[in-house]
Amino acid sequence: MNSEDKHLRALELNSWQLLRLLQAQLSGLPCRNFPCDAFYDHQSSGSTDCNHETEDMLCCLYMEATTLYTSWKSKRGFEWKPVKLLALGLATMFVSTVILSSLMFCRLREIYHGGKQQSLNLNDSMNGWSLDETFILSVILILVSSMTSSSMVEEEHYIWYFLISTFYLLLLRKTAQSLCAVRFQSSFFTQNGQSREGYFRMCFVFLLLTSGRVLRGWHQGGVNWTSLPDISKWLEQAGSQHVKSLQLISAFLVISIGLFALFSIESKGKCFQMVRLSFLISGLLVLLHITKYQDYTFSSTNYGATLLVQIIYAILGVATIGTVVALPWVIPFSTSKICPTDNTVSPLFLSIHEKFPLLELRDSLYVIGWAYVLCWCLLQLLLQQPINTTPILLLLLQILAGTLYFARSGTHHKEWVEIAAFYYLGMAGHFALGNTNTLATIDVAGAFIGISSHSTLLSGILMFIITYASPMFILLSLVMYISMKNMAHLVIPEKAGPGDHLMMMLGFSCLVPLVINSILLTAYTVVLLLMQNHLFVWSVFSPKYLYVCATAVCTYIGVFIVAATGFYAYFVLVMRKQKPYSC
Repeated sequence: MNSEDKHLRALELNSWQLLRLLQAQLSGLPCRNFPCDAFYDHQSSGSTDCNHETEDMLCCLYMEATTLYTSWKSKRGFEWKPVKLLALGLATMFVSTVILSSLMFCRLREIYHGGKQQSLNLNDSMNGWSLDETFILSVILILVSSMTSSSMVEEEHYIWYFLISTFYLLLLRKTAQSLCAVRFQSSFFTQNGQSREGYFRMCFVFLLLTSGRVLRGWHQGGVNWTSLPDISKWLEQAGSQHVKSLQLISAFLVISIGLFALFSIESKGKCFQMVRLSFLISGLLVLLHITKYQDYTFSSTNYGATLLVQIIYAILGVATIGTVVALPWVIPFSTSKICPTDNTVSPLFLSIHEKFPLLELRDSLYVIGWAYVLCWCLLQLLLQQPINTTPILLLLLQILAGTLYFARSGTHHKEWVEIAAFYYLGMAGHFALGNTNTLATIDVAGAFIGISSHSTLLSGILMFIITYASPMFILLSLVMYISMKNMAHLVIPEKAGPGDHLMMMLGFSCLVPLVINSILLTAYTVVLLLMQNHLFVWSVFSPKYLYVCATAVCTYIGVFIVAATGFYAYFVLVMRKQKPYSC
């Protein structure tokens, strides 16, 4: 603000105060009935009729100050809301949304309507339009339509809980239908095997429903019903000992699940031994930190606790990055599989493997995916509030149940539906951890864990990790999902090239989150521009837009990690396979 603007502002304030004072002293002050048009006429003609009397002169001075201040506000408002920049930004969002949606549509048309599926004689459900696909698309429409209501924005978590639970019920319905179809169409031996798989899938759906219901009741978020009881409040009222016990049990189970997955790998190479040992040490140090330093609601900030957390950060970083970089170079080429999935190695998959190292790629991505998942879980056990340790365990169980369900379902669900379901699961988990669309629920205290001196950048990164624990958790787990999902039916071996195989592995995993996020970001940008004069624009719509933008950043980072991991592992393995001595 320059000196001229300051003088105009002071003139307006002083004139307003003087007018109020004169109105209190002079009951017949004519300013309220002052003819503004006549005033402007006097201004343009240079007339000084309003200066004949003291009251008229004061009114003229006040009106002049008001006019100048109105002009100043219009000028400043235009500077803060440049129409050209806003139009350019909005047009860029629209163009990016159209481009991503077009790529998605072309990929869908190429796979499901380009003759590949028919030539491979796959399940007919892959070529039709099923109820779960319609529901996945309707979720986006429901979210966009709810953005225009301040109450719906404040209570958005209820929308996510309802939608994700409804999708689980649709999965249960589809699994039951497939079981009924198997009984009527298959032979006895085939029926037993497929029925067993169907019952396994039903168990996974029930696990998703149960864990989702517990997550829904863990925190009573939003604005209007925060005072209602929830599981976290009950535990806090029961005492710190109950919270501590549940925290230790949950942390132990999370670490045990991750280590069990890593130790179940058959390979005994030195690289795998180092990965297991690094995460085992990290898990034990996290348990030590929880036992010794973490209190009822926060972590200790003394020197010993800070040093221990910094050591854990270093070990996790070295172990995770080392696994990503070194594993594709040292993994052996063989026909045996590392990842314990139920998908059999089909002749189609083996024919593709003759050209490209898909088995080794899946094995590498399986180990790297578990390294990502376990690293992220250990970070959350350190940074999250003690009451949120159990939700981290439940989120891990949901990810595993969903991944195993889709891996066992084969071609019953299209890949883009599965990826979209994971994305929705991450958003529901975001609110299940106690987050809302208000800035008051951001965990600021956890952003200083392990930091010995003040650093705005490091604290901001830790705050971002805490706030977006669930969405990033889901995106990182997509690496593991890719390794466990058999996608060989998406390519034709005779026409396949390196680009086709990379697109087969990474196409939907990268495109689907970007498309959904782009649609929601563009839609809410339009909503915010329309609601700029709304009564709750600063208390509801603006904080929500900050969360939407941060979610976009989280999505871009997660998709970049998934894509970079897949590209790096694939090109390293292809380069190794082309060397005669590598086999």
